[in-house]
Amino acid sequence: MKTQKKYYTVRELKTELMKDPGFRREYEKLEPEFQIARQIIGARLRKKMSQEELARRARTGQAVISRLEGMNGKPSISLLQRVAQALNTKITVAIQ
Repeated sequence: MKTQKKYYTVRELKTELMKDPGFRREYEKLEPEFQIARQIIGARLRKKMSQEELARRARTGQAVISRLEGMNGKPSISLLQRVAQALNTKITVAIQ
């Protein structure tokens, strides 16, 4: 008799993984990057803008926007400023 595979939603998987203190620590280190990516994706989608259109307006390449949204790389402040301007938004930084 075959055992059935258990499938998890992303939320369920995250909840399960966050029980591990080591995983939680590493996840929390990445939170600022997650936040930047989520906010850029959200703003771009609210404007009904493609990555290609955002890249054109921010004077960069579509691959740069893809990496930024995928958290692959360390964006410069100047890139974030251009992206914010292209999205008609502003950057807010908080050190707490």
